[in-house]
Amino acid sequence: MNALRSTSATRPLVAAYYFPNYHADARNALVHGKGWTEWDLVNHATPRFPGHQQPLQPLWDCEDEADPEVMALKIDAAADHGVDCFIFDWYHYNDGPFLERCLEEGFLRARNVDRIKFCCMWANHDWHDIHPARRSDLSRLLYPGAVTPATFDTICDLVIERYFTHSSHLRVNDAPYFSIYDVSTLVQGLGGSVLHTRKALDRFREKTIAAGFPDLHLNAIGWNCGLLQGEKDSGMRVETFRDLGFDSIGGYIWVHYAPLRDFGQAQCDYAIVRDAYLRAYDALREQTPLPVFPNVTMGWDSSPRTIQSDIWAPDIGYPFTAIMKNSPEDFEQALAIIRERTADLRGFRMVSVNAWNEWTEGSYLEPDVSNGWAYLEAIRSVFGTPESARLPFADAVIPSS
Repeated sequence: MNALRSTSATRPLVAAYYFPNYHADARNALVHGKGWTEWDLVNHATPRFPGHQQPLQPLWDCEDEADPEVMALKIDAAADHGVDCFIFDWYHYNDGPFLERCLEEGFLRARNVDRIKFCCMWANHDWHDIHPARRSDLSRLLYPGAVTPATFDTICDLVIERYFTHSSHLRVNDAPYFSIYDVSTLVQGLGGSVLHTRKALDRFREKTIAAGFPDLHLNAIGWNCGLLQGEKDSGMRVETFRDLGFDSIGGYIWVHYAPLRDFGQAQCDYAIVRDAYLRAYDALREQTPLPVFPNVTMGWDSSPRTIQSDIWAPDIGYPFTAIMKNSPEDFEQALAIIRERTADLRGFRMVSVNAWNEWTEGSYLEPDVSNGWAYLEAIRSVFGTPESARLPFADAVIPSS
């Protein structure tokens, strides 16, 4: 099965980010104890103010995502509601992989894996001890995100052999799609210069072509460039993405572009954050010739990632942040706006959604007790499915300029 053809006359490919911290992992066991998963944070969350909806209750209970049958349920739910692709947050540090069992033991072994596409966003950010975070220490570093050139080459070989060759991997013009979350951290680890980083990415592209593919499609998450507001001052410029050889720019979540602290309240209105993101998205499109794929964020509430006995303050830094008030109706309206915004894009069009299962950041499509299937139904209402749109699966194509 090939990827979804998305042109100006058809629906865009709808891709949901998937955060794989809901299965037992050896690294987490060393820090939190054997058998710990992020479900423990979900279950122990408490309301921080009157009307604050915590703890959240998943409709499917707290299941193990490394179980192929559990993942098969997720795949069917996604495909039936118009989600075409899972973009897995994928972790690999200098000392090896992290949280890989969800993808490798769950998703890739699911009996219906051919119903949906997948690809990886290398989440190469620093991993801090925030599960949960104590307000007196928000900076304890467990795994640094910057990797050496040798580790980067190992990562390239691994994803080419293990993922790119899989029949369900997302391809653009038959070129495997690979996304990188923090380009500034990538540059830092690969010698600190655009030149050294470009050479490393060119090697990645050459390795992919040598493996039998016509090319590699490199996507950069565009939250940490000078035009936009990010988590740190990286000095990254919009034009640098093109200089490094990236083929497109994507977004991960709205709060990267519209920090909630700027609105001066504990709970921010969804439409205000949406409009701030749209202004940043439009500005980014004006600043680069690269395709810019938009994002729609379901919600935001990172309070479950804080020590629940600490006094919550919405302005002292992540994950002690304000909350984005949302509803299925708000989300559906945002999807419709984004669909209209992408109608003029040429060739392959993608809309990313945050997220399939970011339960402890309050951004998830999976059904819950309060809203049932409403967020997934919103996607199907706005975008339909490939079948309902009479759109067969075929190679995704970006036309030549």
